[in-house]
Amino acid sequence: MTLARRGFLLSAAGLGATAVLAGCTSNEKPASGSQAQNGAQNTNTEPGKPVTIGFSAPAADHGWMAAMTINARETAEQYPDVTLEATEGTNDVNQQIAQVETLISNGVDALVILPFDGKALTQVGRQAMDEGIPVVNVDRVFDTPLAYRTWIGGDNYRMGVNAGNYIAEELKRRGISDPVIGEVAGMDNLPLTQERSKGFADALATHGLEVTHRVAAEFTPESGERQTANLLQAARRLDALWNHDDDQGIGVVAAIDAAGRDDFFMVGGAGSRNMMDLIKADSGPVKATVLYSPSMASSAISLARLLGQSKGMSDLTEHEIPAEITTYSAVVTKDNVDSYLDVGFDS
Repeated sequence: MTLARRGFLLSAAGLGATAVLAGCTSNEKPASGSQAQNGAQNTNTEPGKPVTIGFSAPAADHGWMAAMTINARETAEQYPDVTLEATEGTNDVNQQIAQVETLISNGVDALVILPFDGKALTQVGRQAMDEGIPVVNVDRVFDTPLAYRTWIGGDNYRMGVNAGNYIAEELKRRGISDPVIGEVAGMDNLPLTQERSKGFADALATHGLEVTHRVAAEFTPESGERQTANLLQAARRLDALWNHDDDQGIGVVAAIDAAGRDDFFMVGGAGSRNMMDLIKADSGPVKATVLYSPSMASSAISLARLLGQSKGMSDLTEHEIPAEITTYSAVVTKDNVDSYLDVGFDS
C-alpha cells in the first residue's frame, strides 16, 4: 500500500505480538514439565545476547505503512538487548536496495525488510542470506525463499473471504433477499487487490450471492471518495458495501455522507482506529472491518531478535522459527471492537 497520511499503532499491539514471540525456548530441547517450559520462556523475556536489527520499509505516506514503521520502532525499544538501525522509508526501489546494502555492510545481526517491490528487492535479500544474516521478509514477498529466513504477512484472500461471509450472514440476519452488493477495491493491477476480490467473490458465491457494483480506487481518501460517488450514482439501491482499505475508507464514508445514503451497511478493511471508532459508535453505515494488521511489524522485530539469538518459539514443538507466518484477518464488529482497539492505526 502507498499514500495519504501518517498514523500510529499503539505499542500495546507490539506488546501483544511480542508476548507470543518472546516466550521462547533456545534451540536446545527443554526439559519435560510445565515448570521447565516456563523457566525457558522467562529467560527469553529477559535481556540476552545483544542483537542489532536492520529495518527497511517504504515511505510512511499511508496510515497502514506509517503504522508498520512506528510499530517496528516501538517494539525494538521494548528490548534492552536490541539495537535498531532503521533506514529512512523510501518508495524508490534503487534507494531501498542501496539502504539494505549499507545495513549489510554495517554487519547487522538480522534484517527486517518490507520491500516496496518484492521482486526488485529479492537479490539484496539473497545477498544478506548468503552472508549469514537472517532476513525477516514482511508482507510483500520476495521471489524466492532463498532471499529470506522467515516471511510474515497478511492473508489477502482470506481477508476477502471473511468480508464476504460477514456480509452474507448480516444480510441473512436482516432478512434481505436478492441483495445488491457493492465493492470498492484497491488498485486492480496489484496482486493483493486481485486476491482480496477473489476471496470476496468466492465467499459470496458459497451463499448464492455476487457483487453487483464494483469500482477500484487507489488506497487514498481522495480516490475512495471519487470512486464511491461513482458507484453510488450507478447503484440507486444498495444493501451492503465492502471497502478494501480503511485509509481510502475515509473518502468512502465522506462520499456516503455527501450522497445522504443510509440504505446499506459497510464493511472496511485493514483495521484503522478511525473505522473502529465508527463501529463502536454504531451511528452510521460502518458496521465492521476486516483486519490486515500492521502489528505484523512488531512480530517481525521479535522474530529477528530470536533469530539473532538463535532461539525458537516455545509454543511450537519445532525447535526453529517457522519459515512462514500468516496473520489472520479477524472481523471486528461492535461486539468485539474493544478487544481490537490496541491494534488500530490512525488513517
